[in-house]
Amino acid sequence: MRRSLFVLLVSLAAIGSLFMTSKPTRVVFFGDSITEIGEGPGGYLTQLRQMLSSSGMSDKFEIIGSGIGGNKVYDLYLRMEKDVLARTPDEVVIFIGVNDVWHKRLLGTGTDPDKFVRFYDALITRLQSSGIQVMLATPALIGEKTDCSNELDGDLNHYAQMIRDLASKYHLSLVDLRKEFQKTLQEKNPSNVEKGILTVDGVHFSPEGNRLAAELFLHALTGVH
Repeated sequence: MRRSLFVLLVSLAAIGSLFMTSKPTRVVFFGDSITEIGEGPGGYLTQLRQMLSSSGMSDKFEIIGSGIGGNKVYDLYLRMEKDVLARTPDEVVIFIGVNDVWHKRLLGTGTDPDKFVRFYDALITRLQSSGIQVMLATPALIGEKTDCSNELDGDLNHYAQMIRDLASKYHLSLVDLRKEFQKTLQEKNPSNVEKGILTVDGVHFSPEGNRLAAELFLHALTGVH
């Protein structure tokens, strides 16, 4: 009798497991206006959700955007508790750095390299201490010219390299938008124009730029090309 009851309970548990759906991986994209706009029509997060759906994986990931225009790395640090940790994500993609460079010229502000690394490092360690998986993304562009004549190419390359170094230090996944966007422009920008191909203004993504970013993040999250 006891054995029959045990077998029945095991069978019921097995049947129940067939109807259970696994909890989707909650991914927060943490950044600036590029991520804020990325939630809109045609934005990279909107396209990423569509790509996940087309790949039959819409139930595997919950994509949440947390972008605020004008944010720099220390802004992310200051709003991390409310805008990220309170959402209990499984993974966070840190996508910041353009304003830390661009605002030096645009507004006379920005973030010095040593402070950028310290705040970024603090972001990583705080998220990891909460058991969150972290992925990093390099800033893509401040100008689309391919002959290294964009005014801030040198600084942006430096900040992108600091992010690559942090990814290596902490053994984190890295989406190297800087590298991939520059590679794509070598093919798609033979006239060496400053904007209008992957960006609308040299910084914020065009439809094609949003598509490329979405594809790169899709591959990083799922392995799908």
